[in-house]
Amino acid sequence: MSSLQDQNLTRRYSQARKARDARFDGVFFVAVKSTGIYCRPICPANTPLEKNVEYHESAVSAAHSGYRPCLRCRPDSAPKSSAWLGSQTTFQRALNLIQQGALHEQSVEQLSNRLGISDRYLRELFQDNLGTSPKKYAIYQQCLFAKQLLHESGLSVTDIAFASGFNSVRRFNEAMKEQLKLTPRDIRKAEVLDYSGIKLRLNYRPPYAWKKMFGFLQKRVIPGLEWAGDDHYSRTIEYGTTRGYFTVSAKPDKHCFDLSLHVNESHNLNAIVQRIRILFDVDAPIALIDDQLASQIGDFVDYLPGLRVPGIWGTFEAGVRAVLGQQVSVAAARNLVITFVEELGQEIDLIDLAEAVDGQDFRLFPTPAAVVNHSLDFFRMPQARKDTIRCLAEHFLTAEAPDDVDAWLDLKGIGPWTVNYVKLRATKDPDVWLAGDAGLKNAIKSLGREPDLERTRPWRSYLTLQIWNQL
Repeated sequence: MSSLQDQNLTRRYSQARKARDARFDGVFFVAVKSTGIYCRPICPANTPLEKNVEYHESAVSAAHSGYRPCLRCRPDSAPKSSAWLGSQTTFQRALNLIQQGALHEQSVEQLSNRLGISDRYLRELFQDNLGTSPKKYAIYQQCLFAKQLLHESGLSVTDIAFASGFNSVRRFNEAMKEQLKLTPRDIRKAEVLDYSGIKLRLNYRPPYAWKKMFGFLQKRVIPGLEWAGDDHYSRTIEYGTTRGYFTVSAKPDKHCFDLSLHVNESHNLNAIVQRIRILFDVDAPIALIDDQLASQIGDFVDYLPGLRVPGIWGTFEAGVRAVLGQQVSVAAARNLVITFVEELGQEIDLIDLAEAVDGQDFRLFPTPAAVVNHSLDFFRMPQARKDTIRCLAEHFLTAEAPDDVDAWLDLKGIGPWTVNYVKLRATKDPDVWLAGDAGLKNAIKSLGREPDLERTRPWRSYLTLQIWNQL
């Protein structure tokens, strides 16, 4: 780093590294020249001399420069946002799709077509931002996820290979040695494997207003689909052919959540874990968000640092919840969703939860196929709204890109508020101001002042949550 700006950034990173400041965990990585290892800034190892380190804004960049991950601080488990997060919509969408396994079964050209850009431009985006290609980035992320499973789960090496998206154990071993300069045996030899199910950690950078997060979810729990307490949240899930449930528990003293995952197969494990990370917004660059928003609204709002955006499992579920929530209270919307799940949700047998949640029948959220041929006569609501739900379900069964939420505006009964609500909670667009929302109007009225919507870009989704929090 030679420019004045880079020198200032180096000084800031140096101070954060020496202080082991958890707010910078995942913002940058420390590569140690004398050992060839890269670490998180919170690594408990002896602090190396400044002349022996260099700083990287992503794990991929450090690996591309020839460094291997530290086995002590495990940089694979750091929160995954970097300086570019939220700044480039297409690039961020590409990263999210790759994290969910888009390049496991698709080519780079197919991914670029899905994004509506050329494969050349996609490669340029990755080269400019990460210094590597989309495919190499995808393989490296597969290796990091496999490394986490080797550390934290009791899965066999074979199961981990396939759960991470590799087609053979041989290719898995080759990639681990090539990308991380470590073999699965090197990683696992010191681990004690006594887990039931799959248990992982979801690390985040503080602050995290986790009590508000669990309170938000608990208020909207759908019995049989979800169950929650003051410091934990659980729900049933379905992803492709994978079914089961997960539980997330707060561990604020360790700046993480404990994730317990029980599924019938490990095939979609990576995509499921990434979706849970998104649901709890653990990768938000919260220090950057809080600095900007607090400077704009902190003088007239009771600002809560670390407030995240609670997610919803999938876009179809978010769409149904949004339609059922149009022009009604949170409680009324919840009752409608409860009825919807009870009537159309498929039962799932979770024997190991019989004692934990006494007398509860467990269900999956209804699929589009379960909706299209039903009259929805169990709903006490206008027929037009029932038709909107059925139309949305048909769209998911017939459209080439049903998750393109902007295209929903062409569906009768779906307007900007519904689309923006889904963007806020399911696709996790960081810059959604939920204009027209009754809760926001009431909160702004009580505050007696409106926020500056231009000066709060690109974090207006978090602004929405901060204003809601004033109610």
